[in-house]
Amino acid sequence: MEAMVKKYQQRFRKVREEMETWAHLQSLLISQFRMASSTILRLQVLQDSTNYGGGLNGVAHIQEAVLLKQMESLQKRLLSINNTMEQFHGTVLSLGRIHRDGRQMVKGGSSQLTVKQLQQRVGVKPSLADCVDGLMLLQDMHCSEYLLKSSLVSALSELTLKPSASDLGSLQQILIDQPNIPKEEVQFIFDIIFAEEIC
Repeated sequence: MEAMVKKYQQRFRKVREEMETWAHLQSLLISQFRMASSTILRLQVLQDSTNYGGGLNGVAHIQEAVLLKQMESLQKRLLSINNTMEQFHGTVLSLGRIHRDGRQMVKGGSSQLTVKQLQQRVGVKPSLADCVDGLMLLQDMHCSEYLLKSSLVSALSELTLKPSASDLGSLQQILIDQPNIPKEEVQFIFDIIFAEEIC
């Protein structure tokens, strides 16, 4: 049992690495989202011909040229966001594999473990049930958060046609909050799994 718990702890170390990647991607996505939102709002201002007064009136096709440049900029930003979302998806798939492998460890042994064996603890070490449940919870949290992020990115694309500063601000705040990954719950899972290292 103790050897199996150690194997699970190795998997949780891999999960921690994936979560560090996730945190990096989160900062990147927030930055990309902010830049795309700014560009969307700027497009709204640039489409109003009254904003091209004074010396700009004499420049031929200035409005079309500026709008085209901003549209190209927005397209690049949206492509960057999509690339980041693909990386988030890769992290979700990796967490799914780690969870499946962990589940297979308790199912695929030479003898089927009983519920009592799964819940048995050795000192402060976690039970096998703690390990399996912890992997499942972390994978579920990140999968749900990925789906929310995908919805936010879709909503951002839709707002390019009818921009609203308050809607863009709300989407950005939801993105920053990561509502499906409660930090305290994640920390609690890791505290259980690595209890003997904390003591």
